[in-house]
Formats: sequence, C-alpha cells, structure tokens
Amino acid sequence: METKNVILTQDVIEKKIKRIAYEIYEHNSDEQEIIITGIWDRGMILAEKIAKILQEISPLQIKLVRLDLNKQRPEGVTLSEEIDFNGKVIVLVDDVANSGRTMLYALKPFLQFLPKKIQTAVLVDRKHKSFPLSVDFVGYSLATTLQDMVMVEMAEEEIMSAYLV
Repeated sequence: METKNVILTQDVIEKKIKRIAYEIYEHNSDEQEIIITGIWDRGMILAEKIAKILQEISPLQIKLVRLDLNKQRPEGVTLSEEIDFNGKVIVLVDDVANSGRTMLYALKPFLQFLPKKIQTAVLVDRKHKSFPLSVDFVGYSLATTLQDMVMVEMAEEEIMSAYLV
C-alpha cells in the first residue's frame, strides 16, 4: 500500500481556495466578466468553489464552463458550451499542475479565439514540470522529485486533502 504524506488538510484547502479567489479578483478587478473554466472532474469542483467565492466577494459576472479531456490521451478537448472567447478573460482551473501537459492541452479550444488574457489556477503546483507552464494563482507550491506524485482526495463535491505519493 502506498503511503500518504498529507500536505494540505481540508480546512487549509478551504483557506487556500478563498485566497485564490481573492487573487483572481485583485488581478481582474477592472473587468466586467470572467470565465472560470474547470478541467473535469477535480478541476471543475475547484472551479465551482472559486466561482462561488468570487460571486460573494466581487461584482464580477462569473461564467462557469466545464472542459473535458482524457488526461492520458488529451487530443480531443471539449467545452460544456460554445462561447465566443474573443476579448474575454479566461481562468483555467485544475487541482494539481504535475507535468503541465493537461493544462497546455486544455488551452486548445481557446486558441481559435483572441481572448483578452488566459490565466491559470491550481490548488497545488508541483515545481518539476515537463512542459513550459507557469501558474498564475497557486494555493500551495511544492518542490518534488520527478517520481513524486501529488494527489487531491475528493469525496463527492468536497476537497478532503492533498497528499504526496
């Protein structure tokens, strides 16, 4: 059995999510609307939580979009709805940035448009990436070895913990 080295507990995760939401608002306070795009499934749960907090703390109009892709074979990327992303602010959300590959492939549907800006948000950012990705909004940053994996444990719609395997 693999050992779990817990790096974030549920109460700390809730504080990190709130901080991410405040940072997103601080960096986009001059906007009317932002599009929060969650990578299914863990990223979408995190995106929903961030969007809820943003609606409470800001006057921003929040549009929530679900992005689906197969993380092992990420050629096909689909969105929950067709939107004109031209001139829009998009925040792409996932639970963990491990290699950076998933986030890079997730950008594909937005490349046919000219968004105003695309920002990224993750709960845990692992520092050893194989792909050139930097994350804008990070709950927790962690230097790991290439063999280490960061996992986020969910129970239905709740984020329970993050741990190192």
